[in-house]
Parts: sequence; structure tokens; C-alpha cells
Amino acid sequence: MTRTAFARDAASGLVAALLALLSSAAATSTPPDSPALQAERARVNQWRVQRVESLTSDSGWLTLAGLFWLKDGGNSFGRDPGNSLALDNPALARTAGSFDVTGRQVRFIADPQGGVTYGGRPVGTLDLKSDAAGEPTVLESGTLRFFLIERTGNLGVRVRDLNNPRRLGFRGLAYFPVSTGWVFNARFVPYEPARHIRIVNILGMVEEDVSPGALVFRRDGREWRLDTVLEQPDDTDLFVMFADGTSGHETYGGGRFLRVPLPTGGSVALDFNEAYNPPCALNDFATCPLPPPQNRLQLRIEAGEKTYAGAPGHHS
Repeated sequence: MTRTAFARDAASGLVAALLALLSSAAATSTPPDSPALQAERARVNQWRVQRVESLTSDSGWLTLAGLFWLKDGGNSFGRDPGNSLALDNPALARTAGSFDVTGRQVRFIADPQGGVTYGGRPVGTLDLKSDAAGEPTVLESGTLRFFLIERTGNLGVRVRDLNNPRRLGFRGLAYFPVSTGWVFNARFVPYEPARHIRIVNILGMVEEDVSPGALVFRRDGREWRLDTVLEQPDDTDLFVMFADGTSGHETYGGGRFLRVPLPTGGSVALDFNEAYNPPCALNDFATCPLPPPQNRLQLRIEAGEKTYAGAPGHHS
């Protein structure tokens, strides 16, 4: 069995184990839960399984193994430390090729002995599309996958390794208990026209995101408000970045994410049991946005995902 096949089998095993654990917990729950809590737990458990499947997939965040920012001109790439972009990985040739940048255009020029392929065929020279254009051009070298990303006008090369130790050693996720007390029929307050809110990512890069409105919910005798973001005009959900009183304690210090359906009739289902960690809580090579100041709540949201035990720098 190859290590890549092992990674897939390990991911499947983790999902199966999680399902068994959730079923066992539900079976031994006493006293009997209310029908509403039973339904909420079943729905959230299914969501959790899907999240683990996504994280442990070939394109999941646990495969990230490198991120390199490009400069104008040539950017040699390979295992040799003398390259402009050096990645110490046995799946990469000493010099795999070069990313040549001219303005906003990037061309990969492969080394004849570099072993880089695209679509299963050896690469000579290839113009690359970044993730800003939708699906990026993905190059391959053994278990490595690398492609262009664009963040606030900066171009970089993101690397995935299907045999990344973080994927192979995935330790599962921890959560607060599911509770219907953290499910709200939130009021949606539209911004007309839509606002642009300033979002800073973990690298200090700044962008302006479109906010079509805010979610308002009641907890502990008062109203709380969260600005939403519409990432793409045709999205069917809204993106929420928030921090709360558990941030940096039980949960990741950089805040958590939440997705909610587009509002209907002026209200939105807001379920904090589905709050999840940003990719930066799981690896060192993501470019996560941070919650804007107005979304940092003085409220302990004891629901959703807790700090990942296998996170960089985390010791349990």
C-alpha cells in the first residue's frame, strides 16, 4: 500500500470512528433528550462528519505543506536550498523549474529533469491561472500539488503534500456539547447599499469585502450583532468571521468561522454549533482573514469547534 493510499484509508477510518463514537454517545444519553435536541444533534453530527471528510481529503487544509510569495522575474523552485523557492521534500527535484512573473502573468518553465506534470503529462512551458480566476492550474510532482494563489494583489505558490504528516497524523476535532440554546432565528438587517468592510488577514494583508447586512440575535438579555460577508455574487450562503470570550482559551485565538444561508423573509438560521476553526488553526500555510472589530463579541459562545489539539505550537 502506498503512503497516499494509506492517507486515504486513514481518513476513511477516522470518519468511520467518528460516526461510531457519535452513535455510541447518542445511544447512552440519559435522561432522554428532547426531540428538538435529538434532531439538532443528528444534523450537527452529520455536518461534523462532512467537515472531517473535507479536511482529510486530497484537497483538504491538512495537506498544506508550503506557501511562497513570488517576485517579478524568475523564481526557481525545487528541493535545493539555493532555489528562490526551496521546499525540502523528497517528492520534489533539486530544481523542478521556475515561475517567471511578468506583471500579473505567471509562466512555469520546467526543468527537463524536474519531473513536473500537468494533467498527467510532462510540463515544458505553461501559463498558469491563479485561484482568483476560479480553478487554478495545478502542477504535480509525486505526492505534491502546487498552484498559484492571489491575495490582495500578491501572487504566491501554494503547495499541498498528499502525504503531509499533519494529514497522516490527524488527531480529530473537539467540540462543545451540541445545544439548542445556541441556535437562533436571527434578524437580518440589510445594508442598502451594501457596505464594504475592511478585513485584515493573518499576514497583515488588507482587503475590502462586501457586506450585504448584519445578523442580530438575543442572548443573556441583550442583542448581539455580526456583520456578514458575501464572498461571491452568486453564493447561496453568507460568511461570518467572529471572535468571542472563548477565543484564545477553549477556542482558536484568531476567531472562528460560520456560514449561514441567505436570508428569507428578513430572518436567518444562525447555528453556533456549526462554528468552525479557520485553516490557520490547523497549519502554518493558510492566509486566514481575521474577524473585523465589530464582530469581536464580549460573549462566551460555548458552542462549535474547540482548539485543535494538533495545531502548530499547541501542546495537550
